[in-house]
Amino acid sequence: MPRTIGLMSGTSLDGVDAAWLDTDGVRIGAFGPAVTVPYDRAFRRELRALLDLAPGLPPADPRVLAAEARLTDYHVQAVEQLDVAADLIGFHGQTILHQPQNRRTWQIGDGGALSRRLGIPVVYDFRSADVAAGGQGAPLVPVYHAALAADLPKPLAVLNIGGVANVTWVGEDGALLSFDTGPGNGPLDDWVSRHTGQAFDRDGALALSGAVDAAVLGRLMADPYFVRPGPKSLDRLDFNRTLGASGLSALPPADGAATLTAFTVASIAAAAFPESPRSWLVCGGGRLNPALMAGLARALNVPVVPVETVGWNGDALEAQCFGFLAARSLRGLPLSFPSTTGVPEATAGGRLADR
Repeated sequence: MPRTIGLMSGTSLDGVDAAWLDTDGVRIGAFGPAVTVPYDRAFRRELRALLDLAPGLPPADPRVLAAEARLTDYHVQAVEQLDVAADLIGFHGQTILHQPQNRRTWQIGDGGALSRRLGIPVVYDFRSADVAAGGQGAPLVPVYHAALAADLPKPLAVLNIGGVANVTWVGEDGALLSFDTGPGNGPLDDWVSRHTGQAFDRDGALALSGAVDAAVLGRLMADPYFVRPGPKSLDRLDFNRTLGASGLSALPPADGAATLTAFTVASIAAAAFPESPRSWLVCGGGRLNPALMAGLARALNVPVVPVETVGWNGDALEAQCFGFLAARSLRGLPLSFPSTTGVPEATAGGRLADR
């Protein structure tokens, strides 16, 4: 099987995850080391500002090109820190705009430069083919979740809580349904940064010290996104208008954090599936937030546990996925399906840069 390195820089804007995986894109032969290279605070602010600017920027804007070069440097560092032999790299890049309704998704990162600098073939641009074909372009991880969960009891939900939260439902017969459930850590991270200067609500401490404002939460949950059936997907900033009109800004910092945490919980609990999951496995940074995990356990009333409970690496899982998808792309296998992104038919994707 090819030795792959998957690279992921997600909507939480916290850094680059890199993970080694032995896989042919169908089976998983072995797991290997994983590392995270955090963005420095200034670059994280630069990327966050780029999200607000992206709808009006051309690809050749100097701010985009500068951020892309810096981002590619971070990915080179991540691969070099892994210090393992690989045949192939899967490079997701950093999403700065996601508008599938306009047939547009934009991930920055120079796959060609990455391949030249590391001397390894790189598969990149995983989402564009799906969006061009009419799909949501996200989530792409369900086919990897299904491979990992092959021997687990089902129906099962695998929940990733990054800046946006997404879920994969795997049925007893292997059927898949996936979609973005709503906000993950993104609005909470922005709130905490604005009010405390910290990057996120460590240990859920701010939320746990506050009280949920039921009226604000009700207005947040009235967003029309939640009545749309899946598959569906989100840009990290899609709830900005709803957040602005909800009255959230008038709340004290602790109550705002508690309410935003409850918003993430309520939006996940509102997810509808053909059959209720027997359990939920949680990956992404949200699994490390006790306030969020306790809220999910109360709302879902079935086991809600970190993916480490079944032996998966929750910090590396999304990076592993892009190593898996790179191997699938090289073989021309589909990355997305009608039930995972809403694309009309199973669709391959990714572009190859070979030095």
